[in-house]
Amino acid sequence: MNKPTETRPIEPLRRFPDAAEDQAKWERQRDTPQTLSPSYRLAFADPDFLKREELRAVRLQLELLKPELAMIERGIVSTVVIFGGARVPDPEHLERARAPGLVPLAHYYDEAREFARLVTLKSLGSDCRENVICTGGGPGVMEAGSRGAREAGGCSISLNIVLPHEQVPNLYGTPELSFNFHYFGIRKMHFLLRAKAVAVFPGGFGTLDELFETLTLIQTRRMAGMPILLFGEAFWRRIINWDALVEAGTISPPDTHLFRFVETAAEAVALMDDWPGPTGLAG
Repeated sequence: MNKPTETRPIEPLRRFPDAAEDQAKWERQRDTPQTLSPSYRLAFADPDFLKREELRAVRLQLELLKPELAMIERGIVSTVVIFGGARVPDPEHLERARAPGLVPLAHYYDEAREFARLVTLKSLGSDCRENVICTGGGPGVMEAGSRGAREAGGCSISLNIVLPHEQVPNLYGTPELSFNFHYFGIRKMHFLLRAKAVAVFPGGFGTLDELFETLTLIQTRRMAGMPILLFGEAFWRRIINWDALVEAGTISPPDTHLFRFVETAAEAVALMDDWPGPTGLAG
């Protein structure tokens, strides 16, 4: 009986020098007026060149590709996205609340944390490839989501962005799945590229922007439907008059069924499992 032959990955034929090899050679060159000139830098290794106004299209492409390739290499198949306010305080540190009105919202930190924990427990069965928690990577609700995923023993994706007040990533996100963005548009695309469900907690302009872009894409059928879960019915009905939009004719009555209100993490997870269509958490 013949032994099965061992198969090895086929190395692609490389006819041209590797970019990293050429950069290393360039860096070892003798200093001369010519080699020290910015014009002599390799284009891909020239940060000043890459930041030129005319190179915006290239930067957009790079910002799309860098997280995408990292997630492909990690084997990430699907995500469960958490949107919510950066200012929502941890109940254990209410003294950090930036305004008195934020204190009543603190319990949503705990719900986001528990929601992420429950979802991640399901994700562990797929070796953290399916239903991976994805947040904006910052404080508040985002921190709670990253924290719950970590407490469940899983991983989470953080999609941070450079802001004037220097938002830094929370310390609970998986480091090799923590990304930083310059363009809001590309960041929002990454939120939804692998999304299997979206949970939206109370928040401000950024949260509203993310929610309405998601609803618009589903309403216009530019994206397949999925569970859209709004935590805190009283909050959402107070700040958005959904019935007025229907009465004015600016949305149709069925559009109000694109989302559901929930109050607890357990309720949200159960609703995702029962959502009509092939969008549950079964993987």
